[in-house]
Formats: sequence, C-alpha cells, structure tokens
Amino acid sequence: MPASLDSREVFVERQWPSFGAWLLAPGGGLFAGLAVFPLSDVAAVAVLLAVTLTIAIVLARTAERVTVTDGTDPGLRAGRAFLEAWHVGEVTELDREASRRALGPGSDARAYLAHRGWIRTAVRVRVLDPQDPTPYWLISTRRPAELAAALVSVRPPTA
Repeated sequence: MPASLDSREVFVERQWPSFGAWLLAPGGGLFAGLAVFPLSDVAAVAVLLAVTLTIAIVLARTAERVTVTDGTDPGLRAGRAFLEAWHVGEVTELDREASRRALGPGSDARAYLAHRGWIRTAVRVRVLDPQDPTPYWLISTRRPAELAAALVSVRPPTA
C-alpha cells in the first residue's frame, strides 16, 4: 500500500550493491563470451552483452528501498514490508561486528530480515505488536544513525 499523500519521507535509502558487486556484470559477460568465442565471434559478443545486461538488471532489482515516513501514515517500509510507527519499539544501531552476530548465532528465526550482504551495518527494530510473531526487524543500512534517528522521530511518544 503506497504512502498517503499527507505522508512525508523523512529517511530514504536505496540499498545499491557495492562497486565490487557491479564488476560481476562485465566479468560474467566476459567469461560467457569467451566460452562461446570458439564457435563464433559474433555470437561471443552477443552473449557477452546479453549476460552483462542480465546480471546488471538482476543487481539493480535486488537494491531494495528503505523509507521512514511521518504524517498520516507513519512507519518503516523495507522493500514491500511495512511496519506502522506505533509498532516500532527499541531501535538499535548495529556496527559491522554486531550485524554479523545478529545475522548469525544471535539471530531469531522469526525475525524479518531486509539484509543485503554488501552492506555491513544494520538497525534492529523491536516490534511492539502483540499479535505479530515477528520479534524484530533487521535492516541493512549504510547510514544506521540516520535510520535510527528517523524511526525514533516518527514513533509515538508512548512507544
């Protein structure tokens, strides 16, 4: 459900892949083209372009958008999932090591993950909805302090 016209985005981040991940596109295209080159140089160029374009499209499509809105429809959106502001509990910034622990031995299988492997820091958001079995959301972000501050600013004072 899109945000209401009376809502305003107070935080927006697109989780783009790192520079190294983007190198997969031409690298994969090159290797695929080289595999076809003994058969035909024209086919090799076509395969190189097709594979490069396909990998680039896949990488672009994996870049989720994380937004925090206020106004008439306040909350957190990570990809297609939405958490209303009144269900936002404790917000914790996680550095690289804390993020690694939260995704590994310290994780809860019921948690909602908006994780991207190329982003090393995250924010954990406790879910206050008693009817939701999800204990918390773990969201990858390159700007954890800004995301945490935005979440704290939109939740009701009683949270």
